[in-house]
Amino acid sequence: MNGRAAGFRDVLGVTEFRALFSAQLVSVTGDQLARVALSILVYDRTNSPGWAALTYALTFLPDLVGGPLLSGLADRYPPRTVMVVADVLRTLAVAVMATPALPLAAVAALLVGVQLVNPVWNSARAALLPQVLPGDTFVPGMGLLMMLVQAGQVAGFALGGLLVAGLGTGGALVADAASFAVSALFLVGGVHPRPPRESSGVRWWRHVRAGWTVVAGDRRRLALVALGCVSGCYIAGEAIAAPYAAELGGGAVVVGLLLGAYALGNVLGMAALSRIPPARRSRLLGPLAVLACAALLGCALHPDLAATLALLTLSGVASSYNLIANTTFVQLTPDAQRAQAFGFALTALRVSQGVGVVLAGLAAERVAPHAVVAGAGAVGVVAAFGAAHRWRQAQPEPR
Repeated sequence: MNGRAAGFRDVLGVTEFRALFSAQLVSVTGDQLARVALSILVYDRTNSPGWAALTYALTFLPDLVGGPLLSGLADRYPPRTVMVVADVLRTLAVAVMATPALPLAAVAALLVGVQLVNPVWNSARAALLPQVLPGDTFVPGMGLLMMLVQAGQVAGFALGGLLVAGLGTGGALVADAASFAVSALFLVGGVHPRPPRESSGVRWWRHVRAGWTVVAGDRRRLALVALGCVSGCYIAGEAIAAPYAAELGGGAVVVGLLLGAYALGNVLGMAALSRIPPARRSRLLGPLAVLACAALLGCALHPDLAATLALLTLSGVASSYNLIANTTFVQLTPDAQRAQAFGFALTALRVSQGVGVVLAGLAAERVAPHAVVAGAGAVGVVAAFGAAHRWRQAQPEPR
C-alpha cells in the first residue's frame, strides 16, 4: 500500500470482493422489492396496519432460530458453498410465493423459510470477508459493502413501489427470486472455495455454545450488540410505511419513497463517516445512535410528505453508526467462532427489529401513524442513551 491507508480503490481492485459485493447487492435489491410487495399485498387484502406490520415482522423474527442455531454452518462448512445453497433455497421459495392467489398463510410460511436461511448467508459473508480482505483493507471493504448495499435498498424500495404499481405484487416477487439466482452465479463465478475455519471436530451444540460465550463474555461486544438493537425503535417508519403513506394521501409509490428515505440517508451517512479519522469514529457511536431516534420526534408535528422524508433521511444518516459497530464487532471476534458469534449478534438485532415492527403495527391500529413513529423515536432516545453509556463503560482503562 506504499505506507498509505487502504481505501475504496484498493478494495475494488480485489476480484473476489467485487463478486461478493455484487452477489449481496443484487439479492438485497431484490429483497426490498419483495418487502414492498408483501407489505402492500397484505394491507390491500386485510386493510389492517397490524397485519401488514406483522407480515413485515416475519422478515426479522425467524432470525431467532436461524441466527443462533444455523449461522455456525459457515464456520463448519466451506462458506462459499453455504452461501450458494442458501441462495438456491431462497430462489425456490420466493418463486413459489409469486404464485397468484396463494393463501396468505402459505405466503407467511414460505417467508419464514426464506428468512431462516438469511442469517446463514449473512454470517457466511461475515466469516468470508476478512479472508477476502485481510489486514487494513477490511474496514474500508466493510464500509463500502454496507454503503452500497444500502444503495441497493434505496433502489429496491423505490423500484418496488413502481413495480407493484405497474406489474403487481407477483412481478416484484419474481424479481426477488431472480435476484437470489443471480447472486449464486456471482458467488460461483467470482469467489474461490475455501475450507471451513472450524476444523477441530467440535460438536454442533458445543460450537453454538462457544459462539454465545464469545459474545456474552466480552462487555465490548455486548455493548455493540445493544447499540445495534436500538434500531428496533427507529425502524418504526418502515414498519408502518403502508398506513403512513395512506395517511399522507399516497399509494404504492409513496410507500417506496418512505422505505427508501432511511436507506438513502444511511448511504449518505456512511459516505461521510468514511472520511472521519478512525480514532474519532468510536466516539460518535453514542451521539449518532441517539440522533437516529431523535430525528423521528419531528413526526409528532404531523409533517407533510417532503418533511417526513427529510426526517426519515436524517434518521438514516445517523444510523450509519452501525458501520462502526459492525466492523468493530467482527474485528473483536476470533476467526473460528466469527460466523456463529455474528449469528447471535444478528439474532439480537433482528429480534429487536421484529418486536419493534410488531409493536408499531399494533399501536397504529389505534393511533395515527405519525404519532406512532414519533413515540418510537422517544423510546429509542432513552434506549440509545443507555446503550451508549454501556459502551463507554466497556472501554479499557487508559494506561
